[in-house]
Amino acid sequence: MDVLQISVAALPFLVSLASRSSKAIAPCLLASIFTVLLGEEPHRAVLAWCVGVLIAAVALRERLRAT
Repeated sequence: MDVLQISVAALPFLVSLASRSSKAIAPCLLASIFTVLLGEEPHRAVLAWCVGVLIAAVALRERLRAT
C-alpha cells in the first residue's frame, strides 16, 4: 500500500478524533487497521472502511447536534 491508500484507510480514525466522545475512537481505529491489513482483498477492506466511516459519521453528527 502506498501513502495515499494508507491515508484514505485512516480517514475513519481521523474523523472520529473530531467527535465529542471518545467511545468512537477505538472502533474507528480498529476499522482503519483492518482496512490496511485487508488491503490485498479489496472487498473486505471496503467493508471494514465503510463500517469505520459509518461509526465516525454518527459520532461527528452527534457532536454537531449537541452544539
